[in-house]
Amino acid sequence: MSLDPVTLAVLKGRLEQIADEMDATLYRSAFNPIIAEARDACHGLYHRETGDTLVQGTKGLPIFVGAMAFAVKAVIEKVKAQGGLKPGDTFIFNDPYAGGTHLNDFRLVRPVFRDGALFCWLASAGHWLDVGGNVPGGYNPVATESFQEGVLIPVVKLIAGGETRQDVLDILAANSRLPNSNWGDLNGQLNALDLGEKRLQALLGDYGQAVIEEAFDAFSARAEALMREAIAALPDGTYAFEDYLDNDGIVDERLTVALDLTISGETMVLDFSRSSPPCAGPINISTPTTIAACYVALKHVFTDVPANAGCLKPITFVVPDTTLLGAKAPKPMAGYTETILRLIGVVFGALAKAVPERATAGPFGTINALSMAGHRANGSRWVMFNFFGGGLGGNPESDGLNHANNPISTATMPPVEILEAAYPIMFTQWALRPDSGGEGAHRGGLGAIYEIEVLDARGAEVFLLGERGRYAPFGVNGGGAGALNRFSWTDGKTTGTPPMASKVTGVKLAQGGRVRLETPGGGGFGDPATRDPAASERDLRLGYVTGAKA
Repeated sequence: MSLDPVTLAVLKGRLEQIADEMDATLYRSAFNPIIAEARDACHGLYHRETGDTLVQGTKGLPIFVGAMAFAVKAVIEKVKAQGGLKPGDTFIFNDPYAGGTHLNDFRLVRPVFRDGALFCWLASAGHWLDVGGNVPGGYNPVATESFQEGVLIPVVKLIAGGETRQDVLDILAANSRLPNSNWGDLNGQLNALDLGEKRLQALLGDYGQAVIEEAFDAFSARAEALMREAIAALPDGTYAFEDYLDNDGIVDERLTVALDLTISGETMVLDFSRSSPPCAGPINISTPTTIAACYVALKHVFTDVPANAGCLKPITFVVPDTTLLGAKAPKPMAGYTETILRLIGVVFGALAKAVPERATAGPFGTINALSMAGHRANGSRWVMFNFFGGGLGGNPESDGLNHANNPISTATMPPVEILEAAYPIMFTQWALRPDSGGEGAHRGGLGAIYEIEVLDARGAEVFLLGERGRYAPFGVNGGGAGALNRFSWTDGKTTGTPPMASKVTGVKLAQGGRVRLETPGGGGFGDPATRDPAASERDLRLGYVTGAKA
């Protein structure tokens, strides 16, 4: 390496700033609160030949970090097959089997040329609010094939040589209940790519292509070395752990996510072969999504390892397509978030057996994807999609966080004021859920209680795709489990609950009807009998636990 450490540090900061500015551009211009407020999006720079992640922004959704590399690889394969790549091209697609995650997540991928040759790729991912399908918002809890979840767009050129293809725009608009929202998000992503390309060309002008390429190699090598060092510090052996999903929304039987994690020197194997086979309902995931989720889990454990492809080189993934973690088309994948949360949990659980003193108990493990939809007085559609917080697991140093986001992301819930301003609904309760954290020397974080009232005279339909209604977040080292997920609705006279515990479709509520969501808390860490009495007294005083629980 010829670059000195100071130059490398400067280049690292400049490159990360490019991705961060791309993120900020989209957040500030998106029409959809799930991007603008919750920040369900991501940007990065990717290798020109392999598609591997070179640089990732610090604000983007972590689950996209690994998945986006597969998305860029899909574009590279398309270009190899059909040719014709030139400056001014931009590709668009949402194929979950090629790029990971689900149909709502649209990817835009653009080549960056320097002196007439391809230098790297820029990519943007964002969660669009509605992409068709049987359920407004896309989270169809009873889908049995992807065609029931929304429109699938393969890798196509949206912009060819600088000219936007109106036919592609027309197809996108015709396949959504909310084409104006998607139009705003699309333009935000395009603006982010424009800015990223401008900033990258300026950086290349300052330092030259050879220097930047050498920096990319150095970043990858450092990430690989740090990951090898971190793995080597763990005891060799095979550590097994498994956890369960309530059901797939179609067949009311539990599904298993099982991991055999083998550590050998400075390498690691993650083998998911014992997991359940592909299921009928929408909680399958593809191999790219599985690998991306593993990356997120390991990044939580090895926090000092940089976010690029180098950190995955010492790791082997075994994800058979005979499992729900390596499903193929047209298996439905709308509820991928629920499965990757369980997957991240089993990685935590297996590592807890390897190093119990560093263990983290299970997080609440469901986003509770809630859609409420109806028609306004002028006949236009409204679709509110949102996800919700819960408790994180206790750990060696502290109690779990109360009302946190899941470990798949840095996203945040849109503020209640934004949701109430955008949709004809009102939150009548938004509070911590007492007694929901698992007992332990360090207690699990508390879940939350949300209650939402329908204000529109035309009423609303309600859809939920969640989990943890039957299998609670696990404790570690003697800690207790967190509380189960609970969902209900009422029209003022009668109350209903999902027959599948955590999934329901097509609940119709009139004006004044309410839905109530009580989210899980995190699991506890350590023997509850060893908890500091002062901490227990504080929990009781603040209402975190009731007298009986205390």
